[in-house]
Amino acid sequence: MADTLLKRATYEDVLNAPPGFRAEILEGRLVLMPRPASAHLYAAYQLGRILGGPFVDGVDGPGRWIILMEPELNFGKEPNLEVADPDLAGWRTKRMPQNPDTARFTLVPDWICEVISPSSEENDTVIKPRMYQKAGLAYYWIVHPRERTLETRVFKNNVLEHAETFRDADTVAAPPFHEITFNLDKLWWK
Repeated sequence: MADTLLKRATYEDVLNAPPGFRAEILEGRLVLMPRPASAHLYAAYQLGRILGGPFVDGVDGPGRWIILMEPELNFGKEPNLEVADPDLAGWRTKRMPQNPDTARFTLVPDWICEVISPSSEENDTVIKPRMYQKAGLAYYWIVHPRERTLETRVFKNNVLEHAETFRDADTVAAPPFHEITFNLDKLWWK
């Protein structure tokens, strides 16, 4: 009977992931994902660029944010460590005023965006939201390059609520970045 129980993944498992794979620990199990395809990479890059000018650099916007691509987020401690590598994550500078100079972030972001690939859809739409909810995340965006949509979600009273869905070339103005607008079609590789 004991042989059938699965061993809980550890950070050592993350460090020993095969080359070319991203490793996460989700609900105690090691999840390996191949590097994303071009449409996924393009959407994440473009969204980071669009938000970076006004919210990181303060160009035609308020500043006050740190936005990173693929930060490693660590929630909890061994043996209950959860590890996620979202496509984008952002912290208000009032919560993270200095660069922590680390590859492992333990401070929960204020906002996370996942870009959906066929291999990551269940993790990004079901499993990770549960983990982010427990950690205390406020805003969660999901970009679907194949469907050409952006779903925005908000955690209210510890419950993830759907806020809005934008499609194709809609004009986006969504919390926590509602101070600017952008055309969603900027995320799609033509």
